[in-house]
Order: sequence, then C-alpha cells, then structure tokens
Amino acid sequence: MLPNIPGLQKQIQKMQEDMARAQTELENARLETASGGGMVKIATNGKGDILDIQLAPEIVDPTDIEMLQDLIVSAMREAADKAEKYKTDKMNAAMPPGLMGSLPKGIF
Repeated sequence: MLPNIPGLQKQIQKMQEDMARAQTELENARLETASGGGMVKIATNGKGDILDIQLAPEIVDPTDIEMLQDLIVSAMREAADKAEKYKTDKMNAAMPPGLMGSLPKGIF
C-alpha cells in the first residue's frame, strides 16, 4: 500500500514551518545568567550568542583579577548551559515526537 503522499507533504511542510518559528524564537530570546551573587551578569540569545555582559563596579579589583576571571568563566558556562537547554526544548517542541532523540547531538 502506498503512503499518503499529500498528507506526508503537509506534515513535512508543517514541521519546516515549526522549525523556522523555533529558530526565530531562539534568535529573539534573551536568557540572563548571573554568578558571584549577581556581580557578573551575562545575557545570551537562545542560540547561545552573548548579547551583554555586566559587571558590578565593586567586583573590579585590579589586585584580584583572577576572581573576576573565574566569575566571568562561571557565568559564561552557566549561560551556555541555559541556552543549550532552551534550544533543545524549543527544537523538541517543533519536531514530531521521537524524532529529536534520533538525531545526532549538536545538529541544531
């Protein structure tokens, strides 16, 4: 028995539209992360692109650059993790059930 080609084409078109919408949402999202009790704040979009870094003035101590570097690295790692989870959730929502798990990690 032949598959329902028109029905399959509609499903594929809907999936493409859902994926395009998810990509737009990823680009327009603003995810904020902080470390050091809010002393270092990083904003990314849903794709993980860094949009903004804010440092509290009191954290800028020329005699302790290592602490500032550690806090920035910590905030950036957390921001990357948050963006990856957001991206995975959005893409999972746009894909037919079960398909996302069968794709190689990092494809999006």
